[in-house]
Amino acid sequence: VQLQASGGGLVQAGGSLRLSCKVSDRTSSAFSMSTIGWFRQAPGQDREFVAAMRRTYRYYGDSVKGRFAISRDNARNTAYLQMNSLAPEDTAVYYCVYDEHLILSSIRQAGQYDYWGQGTLVTVSS
Repeated sequence: VQLQASGGGLVQAGGSLRLSCKVSDRTSSAFSMSTIGWFRQAPGQDREFVAAMRRTYRYYGDSVKGRFAISRDNARNTAYLQMNSLAPEDTAVYYCVYDEHLILSSIRQAGQYDYWGQGTLVTVSS
């Protein structure tokens, strides 16, 4: 399984970005039943849960609720993270994560995901 994340960049505060994460070497059926999501890590800080989608259910970290939206296109084995109203504190490396056997109680735990993407940097200027 390989995860290819893209879409990071530099944006001004209040702006928007959309991240993509494409999962390779999985059937669409397996992908559709999986959990896919995003964590982020700012310099000097721990990894933080951002969002995840388990089948059709969505889960968000408290700091992004109402601003970020996760979605998935099962035909393309791709997930998206639409980030709106970005603030400087959203600056971080964003990692796509994927798992096909994750239990719901572990969805916010970084160490429970089997697969990680390479990370994409999001920088929000004030």
